[in-house]
Amino acid sequence: MRGMLRAAAIIASGIWVLSVVMGAQEQAPNRREFTIVAKDHVFTPNRLEVSQDDLVKITLTSEDQPTSFAIDAYRIVKRAAGGLSTTFEFRADQAGTFTFYCNLTTDPSCKDMKGTLVVKAK
Repeated sequence: MRGMLRAAAIIASGIWVLSVVMGAQEQAPNRREFTIVAKDHVFTPNRLEVSQDDLVKITLTSEDQPTSFAIDAYRIVKRAAGGLSTTFEFRADQAGTFTFYCNLTTDPSCKDMKGTLVVKAK
């Protein structure tokens, strides 16, 4: 009888640990990956949609001239030289709609390069 109670306790504790682990996995953030191509003063795609707390990985590829990717609310500024790429990650911890843009000043047309990041609230 004692052995059966001990076995039941071990099984119950194992189920509890499994439920805690599964609960933690369910709450883990999603990983969202995007490749943004900059060419002819246009970002493609120019709209990104994620959920709050997602881990966002962006590869910025410049097909013709140097470009940058800036989002003020997230304090992100990344640059890709002409013909090259750069990859970076951030956690989308703020819900809302944010403009991303090229902040380079060497070419007046850069100011027209804009896109939108939409972070949906949990």
